[in-house]
Amino acid sequence: MAIRDKMRANAAPVLQPGENVQAVFGAQTTSQYFALLSYWIIIFANAYRVVVVTDRRILVCRSGRFRMTPVNEVLRELPRGTRIGPPSGLWWRCETLGEKLYVHKRFHKDVNAADGVNA
Repeated sequence: MAIRDKMRANAAPVLQPGENVQAVFGAQTTSQYFALLSYWIIIFANAYRVVVVTDRRILVCRSGRFRMTPVNEVLRELPRGTRIGPPSGLWWRCETLGEKLYVHKRFHKDVNAADGVNA
């Protein structure tokens, strides 16, 4: 099963009845460039987030420290009209979702898709 499919399936319990997922992507709370200094910074400071964009709202969910696919709890709920991107670079720093999150390039198309539906 692909990573986006796992995140989408794991997000089902936090959705409201009749709510449709339009996009889902993963993010981290610590920049991976800290690995240049020490991997211990990444191990102790990093946490994963799953961002679920539905037709009604945007959810930022806690995923844990070691895996990106579980959806453990909703940390933040934002209005659907919130613009997330545009992403750029290898690790894009996003500050529009209530905390500083780092999104890898492989999820940039998901951020653009979420903003494109919103536009």
